Amino acid sequence: MSLVELKNLTKTFGGLLAVNDVSFSVEEGSIVGLIGPNGAGKTTVFNLITGNYIPDTGEAIFDGKDVVGMQTHRIVNLGIARTFQTIRLFKSLNALENVLSGCHCRMKSGVFASMFRTPAQRAEEKRVLEKAMSELEFVGLKDQWDTQADSLSYGKQRLLEIARALATEPKFIILDEPAGGMNDQETQELIELIKAIRERGITVLLIEHDMSLVMKICEHLIVLEYGAVIAEGDPETIKNDPRVIEAYLGADDDLL
Repeated sequence: MSLVELKNLTKTFGGLLAVNDVSFSVEEGSIVGLIGPNGAGKTTVFNLITGNYIPDTGEAIFDGKDVVGMQTHRIVNLGIARTFQTIRLFKSLNALENVLSGCHCRMKSGVFASMFRTPAQRAEEKRVLEKAMSELEFVGLKDQWDTQADSLSYGKQRLLEIARALATEPKFIILDEPAGGMNDQETQELIELIKAIRERGITVLLIEHDMSLVMKICEHLIVLEYGAVIAEGDPETIKNDPRVIEAYLGADDDLL
């Protein structure tokens, strides 16, 4: 069953055709990779799904609803979360406070309850704090809950951004180059983390240039070039596709 269906998405910026009639689906419970050379339009596709951009044409169907034109906070409330190619954390806040900011979209207490600290509001505050700590533990940052975000290593900042995304309680998480800046050990730990995210019932779509990671973890790959889909299939099919080899993988066996 498809959780996400993109239908004929097109996006131009001035005279640049960034996304060209892109259609593909993401099956519920899967781990799917969106790959391609720099400038292929991968992050633009992510931005079309999450409401950062509005397509010129096409549909982005999530869980049966077209999210095109929806405000980003409504899309988050539906169950879509994401991380970014360039890390976007509240760097002056600690790790726990960053994850708590992700929990905010699921809180129900209004202004009155917050002002007067009603029993329901206090109970919700306790639940949210426990949720945030649980997500930090899930990504391996529980012991650094009070560390300021910009004092964490680059790899751990990536993990913190994933924890914050998970705190929104998504059905579908989009990871934009999650292994960027990570060493080999951190990358291996990331692979296990992504598998664990899927085991929670969350569908994963990622952009990643680390082809060894992509080939190890993704069950299905979509390849973009110049904003258009040029190939789609399982990793074995993709790594042997002549169009993909020419456009992206090249002849370096280490990539495969």
